Amino acid sequence: MGALVSATPALAQVNLTAETASPGGAVHLSPAHLTEIAGTLGIANIQLAEGQTLTNSIQNVAEGKTDIAGTPHILPFLMSRGVGPYGSLGKEKGAELAGNLRAITPVTLGVFFLFAYDSKNLNGWDDLEGKKIFNGPPRGGALTNARSMIQIITGLKDGEGYEGMQSNWGQASSVISGGEPDAVVLPELFPGSRLTTVAAAGNMTGWSMPKEAYESEAMQKYMQAPGSAPSEIDINELREIMGDSWSFVSEDDTFRAFETIGGNVVHKDMDDTLVYDLVSAYVASMDELKAKAPFGNSVNFDNPMLGMCGLNPVQYHPGAARAWREAGYELDDCAVAE
Repeated sequence: MGALVSATPALAQVNLTAETASPGGAVHLSPAHLTEIAGTLGIANIQLAEGQTLTNSIQNVAEGKTDIAGTPHILPFLMSRGVGPYGSLGKEKGAELAGNLRAITPVTLGVFFLFAYDSKNLNGWDDLEGKKIFNGPPRGGALTNARSMIQIITGLKDGEGYEGMQSNWGQASSVISGGEPDAVVLPELFPGSRLTTVAAAGNMTGWSMPKEAYESEAMQKYMQAPGSAPSEIDINELREIMGDSWSFVSEDDTFRAFETIGGNVVHKDMDDTLVYDLVSAYVASMDELKAKAPFGNSVNFDNPMLGMCGLNPVQYHPGAARAWREAGYELDDCAVAE
C-alpha cells in the first residue's frame, strides 16, 4: 500500500463501496471521514452511497454486495434471529448472514425523544392519544425504536392509539417543518442539523422521558437491548447547546432518553491488512473527525466497546481490533472475532 502518510494523495489501488444514511448525522460523518482519509492516504478508493436504508445496507454487506455499511446494532441482532425487517429471511438464513458481519468503528446514531412545535400546544407524553406522530422511515430500526418508546411510556400503539406517519430520512426535515405531524419521535443529535433546520420554522419543545417510565422494568430492559443505551443529559447543558429556539421539559434537572448505538461493519472476509490500515488511519485522525461537526464529541466516535458483547451478535474484525488496541484503546476479548 505504500507509506500511510504522504504529502500528496497517493493512488489507491483498492476500490470499495460503502452505504450510509443521509448527510447531517454521525452515522454519515463517520464513513464520510473514513472515505476521505482512505483516499488521501492511498489506502482505498471508497464509493460512498448516501441516503440508504441501513436495514438493506447491512444485508448487502452480509451478502458480499457492499463492502462497508453503517448500522445500529439492533439490525444485525434482528437479522441473526430472522425477525422484524428480516422476517422473510427466516432464522437459519438470517443467522448465517449476520454471522458474516464484523464491526470496525463505533457511533451513536441519535437520541430518541419527543418534540413538537410550540404552535401545536402539545402537553408532552400524556397528550399523544389521537395525534399524528412522525416516527421514522417506513421500515428499519428507527421506526421500531420510536414505536416501542411511545408504547412503553404511553401504552399507545401505532395505528390504534395514535396515527403514525413515516417518510424517508431525506424528507424528514421538510415533513416536520411542513407542520403535518402534531409531534415527532426520532433519533436526533444535540446539536444535529435536522433539529437546527426544523427550529428555523418555529420554536420547539423537547420532552424528557418521565422519570417513572425511564426507571420502569420494561424501559430499563428495552434500553439494555442490542443497539440501545440509556441517555441522561443535564437539562441546562442541553438548553445551552440548543439555543433560544428550543425549550426542554423534565421533572428535574436531567433530560432522560435512550440512544441508538452502532457503527460501521464490513464482511468477515475483508482483507486483514486492509481493515487494519483503514481503521488505523481513522483512529489516528480522531481529533479531525470530531472537529467536523458540532456534535463530534458526544457521539462515541472513540468508544470502541460501545454496545459490544452481551446479546450483540457482531464482533470486531481482527484487523480493526488490532488497530484500536495498538492506538491504546481497550477492547474486551468478547468483542473481538476469532
